[in-house]
Amino acid sequence: MDIDSEKLNIYGKMASQVVKKLAPGVKFCLTEDPVAAISGADYIITTIRAGGDKMRCRDERIALDLGLLGQETTGAAGFSFAMRSIPALAQYCEYVKKYAKSGCVCFNFTNPAGVVSQTLSDMGYDFSIGICDAPSGMVRSFEEFLNIPAGTSQAFCYGLNHLSFFNEIISNGENIVPKLINCGEAYTKTDLRYFRKEDLSKKQFIPNEYLYYFYEPEKSVQNILNAPETRGEQIERINREMTKELKNTDIENDFEKALAVFEHYYGMRENTYMASETGEKRDKKYKFDLYSQNDSGYAGVALGIIESLIGITERPFIACVPNKNRALSFLDETDTVEITCEIKNGKALPIAPRTVSRENAELILKVKEYERLASRAIRFHDRSAAEEALAVHPLVNSRKAAQTLVSAYGELNKDYFGEWK
Repeated sequence: MDIDSEKLNIYGKMASQVVKKLAPGVKFCLTEDPVAAISGADYIITTIRAGGDKMRCRDERIALDLGLLGQETTGAAGFSFAMRSIPALAQYCEYVKKYAKSGCVCFNFTNPAGVVSQTLSDMGYDFSIGICDAPSGMVRSFEEFLNIPAGTSQAFCYGLNHLSFFNEIISNGENIVPKLINCGEAYTKTDLRYFRKEDLSKKQFIPNEYLYYFYEPEKSVQNILNAPETRGEQIERINREMTKELKNTDIENDFEKALAVFEHYYGMRENTYMASETGEKRDKKYKFDLYSQNDSGYAGVALGIIESLIGITERPFIACVPNKNRALSFLDETDTVEITCEIKNGKALPIAPRTVSRENAELILKVKEYERLASRAIRFHDRSAAEEALAVHPLVNSRKAAQTLVSAYGELNKDYFGEWK
């Protein structure tokens, strides 16, 4: 389902061709009607971009013009994106309550996943589970580097979305975290490329790649300002060029050509990921294998959780869920956290980490306070809470800048969000 008919006609057609090849007996439908898509559903995956790529570009530039990180999840731009994402998702959640099956689970991959998950939970949509493929992507890079079969290790992490930490990654009974931290080659061939060995060797955990922005805020902003494009501008261009080329491709009669186009542009996206911000580039040929048993990506994350929910597997998984039983003791039960979970009585429950370092707890607390305030600001159109949220955000940390951002983002998003009170 998509409200964009052009994209539905292109990417929906590609999806339908995949289904025909993999499972021709499955009934597969395309629609622009959310009620038709949601009616009778057991599981739903939402990944939406209210305002499209062009609004992301404007979010980023407004922050960068103030010398602040314009990243759409961890940076100030994420707040603006949330102002558009949450009203749209709330409407879909109302449809879920009304039209989906009782007990339907809604997986949310829409950014900024941390603020979105917190706000949807605060609004009472307890059937929503936040998912992200960043943790699983990091683990896959470690498995590949150490020649561990993909998907066979088990990662235990804790924190918030894009602010989580791995204490343990277990493979064949061994915690490979110390091995990775102390291996110099891992800093060039895995997602440890964003960190320095001399820094991590003093720690007993591996940070989520997005922690780079918190550890190197000045460097990341300067790198972005020096780059010819922001990440948003880069993605907007790549998506525009890919869509244009696919529009001129006969997808139904020449699917292999369409797939080659998709692989080319998606590979560009993957290899330029975080490159401008960090100076670290990837050089890996992207291949979309229709027949591989690949559980990575956000779709793989969602399907893995579904398998756990219905009892096919008993593997723990990483998701954004409420902090039940205060798995992180320094946060409230109503706070959403990104953490390794297990299924008990059909519910995803967080697994308490063995240890939490003081420095990590302090950073998590600061960002969680931002997320709580951002949730309040967006739910009630509360300008004062919005200013307070951005002022306490570690990557803004300025009352004056916060006030400027709230005014600018309020003006930018008024057609999606309405007015501040």
